[in-house]
Amino acid sequence: MSDSDTRIPDMATLLSTAVSAIGGAERPGQVTMARAVEKAITSGEHVAAQAGTGTGKSLAYLVPAIRHAVEKQTTVVVSTATIALQRQLVDRDLPRLAETLGPLLGTELRFAILKGRRNYLCLHRVQTGVPEEDEGPSLFDPQQLSTLGRQVKRLNEWAEETKTGDRDELVPGVSEQAWRHVAVTARECLGAQRCPHGTVCFSELARAEAGDAHIVVTNHALLAIDALEEFQVLPEHDVVIVDEAHELVDRVTSVATGDLSAAAVEMAARRCGRLIEEATADRLKEAAEGLGLLLEDLPAGRMDVLPPALGNALAAVRDAAHACVTALGPEKKDADPGDMAARKAARSSLEELHVTAVRTLEAFQPAMAERFDVVWLEKPFVQDGRPKRPPALHVAPIGVGGLLRTTLFEQRTAILTSATLTLGGSFEPLARQWGLPPLDESASGDAKTAAEGLARTATEKGEEVEVAWSGLDVGSPFDHPKAGILYVARHLPQPGRDGLPDAYLTEITELIEAAGGRTLGLFSSMRAARQAADELKDHLSHPLLCQGDDSTSLLVKQFAEDERTCLFGTLSLWQGVDVPGPSLQLVIMDRIPFPRPDDPVSSARSRAVAARGGNGFMAVAATHAALLLAQGAGRLLRSMDDRGVVAVLDPRLATARYGGFLKSTLPPFWATTDPDVVRGALRRLDAVSTQDRPTSLA
Repeated sequence: MSDSDTRIPDMATLLSTAVSAIGGAERPGQVTMARAVEKAITSGEHVAAQAGTGTGKSLAYLVPAIRHAVEKQTTVVVSTATIALQRQLVDRDLPRLAETLGPLLGTELRFAILKGRRNYLCLHRVQTGVPEEDEGPSLFDPQQLSTLGRQVKRLNEWAEETKTGDRDELVPGVSEQAWRHVAVTARECLGAQRCPHGTVCFSELARAEAGDAHIVVTNHALLAIDALEEFQVLPEHDVVIVDEAHELVDRVTSVATGDLSAAAVEMAARRCGRLIEEATADRLKEAAEGLGLLLEDLPAGRMDVLPPALGNALAAVRDAAHACVTALGPEKKDADPGDMAARKAARSSLEELHVTAVRTLEAFQPAMAERFDVVWLEKPFVQDGRPKRPPALHVAPIGVGGLLRTTLFEQRTAILTSATLTLGGSFEPLARQWGLPPLDESASGDAKTAAEGLARTATEKGEEVEVAWSGLDVGSPFDHPKAGILYVARHLPQPGRDGLPDAYLTEITELIEAAGGRTLGLFSSMRAARQAADELKDHLSHPLLCQGDDSTSLLVKQFAEDERTCLFGTLSLWQGVDVPGPSLQLVIMDRIPFPRPDDPVSSARSRAVAARGGNGFMAVAATHAALLLAQGAGRLLRSMDDRGVVAVLDPRLATARYGGFLKSTLPPFWATTDPDVVRGALRRLDAVSTQDRPTSLA
């Protein structure tokens, strides 16, 4: 990278120029955060920066990152959890900054977006088609096959016109099965030098563009892949900015999870069947059959003890996969692309099988308290008398702190930011999950309890490198006590397991009617959301939408455009809705969103914390609930004129001992448990909402 020797203005000047160019005004929180980011980049000390909605945090980290990248002629990676934020950065924020700051920087600002190879259309796969052996025995009815055919046809047409091959630009999207017809994994790829389409490969072009960029925008999944794989995925960089950092642990855990099913073993056997001796491939087919029969008979859920029969079945898969890899032999560099692609696909499947089988077997070897991985069996649910998908074994890390510490915090400077990073008023609970050392001696008792036992697990070897970090809460521009009310329905019964009680449905109805619609209902399960929608749809005076009725993006759009409409849904709505204005003045949460007691990863983490002397409930379940509650409550105020109510129907928020920890994570709304007070406030707000002027609710 070569840039001009023009003297670069200081960060404060660049930030002021950027804010003025977009017609805004500098905010104290934004300036404070930008200075902290600049200090972190300069000193190498990591920083966790909590910045509420409206702070302008993207400019607060982009401006110092751009200055560093241009001055040092290097690359800064910005990682996000959602496509929406990626699009905001690449389509809006960075183009504006490039236009505004370019003349001051003395160079053209270069930025790029980079995703995993499987997110890009593969021209070689489009030309050759999906291998016949990947199709397998068809379990689809004619209607499903017809839908698949139409999607594949559309993908082939799109391949002729797309300039990026980026799956996220295909709207509406297609099923995973259809996308498999036009994409390959990194391990299946022939490589740019050997592929006949290497010079025009969408993935390679994206990587080349990223390699020459000052700012590379990616996602947490690719950040995790870059940490886990032996080969380099992201360009060389010394600074990484993790936005939406509250989702980092879950995204890394997902990438680090291995899956094993009889169907996957069968596909690997088919892939190598034509390339090696039949008897060797048949061993793998027989192992697949044995595994499939066994998984059908085993109960679903977390496995603490390896059943001997399953151990034998996994050993059979492990040994048969290894024999097939050996039979394939080394790669033939002079093979034609078609044969090479078949061999790469077979080798990729076999190696993944072998690694997962070995890892699953080894997961049970340490004593319970010393285990690094948790294993569970997921059984299919039946739809129309037919299993939705085959049973599958999963193996996931109990903690990813060790991985993040050794591959991220010990290698480069990290800036972690989100609107929600402090739980119970402290950075400690999340920081310990990330693998950062203890810091906050002034944390509250509950926050300390939540952080106890979250010692780093797995992957740590040798001497540790000292890791220094700091936490910074830059606050929010909103006046929460005047703009919002936190209402806890203390008079309601505790939620049970048999669906929403009638008292909850009555409460929801009365709140919505008082608000005049304008309600986002956030439910802890899709079952509860659907029950509420079905039972209330014919009784409410206002339109009611429910997640699943249409694509989520279209439902949110309809909800935002019609002020009186209500929208009910579950997890993705807790964090993915940005609807400023009078369309959203009431957020209802049916219950404290604890993880399910039978969730295998959460329960294993809770047990591991307890084994180290910590409080498993506070460290895992309470922190999970606090994070989601804060994210859900954050849907209410999205602009300076917004007003409204966050209503939590679960009385435990007011009565349980852990309620204080959860409430201290929420924005500091004016709080009440009086049903009449909150209904009156909602009616007043509804009456003035069309007058286009803010009002105080307190």
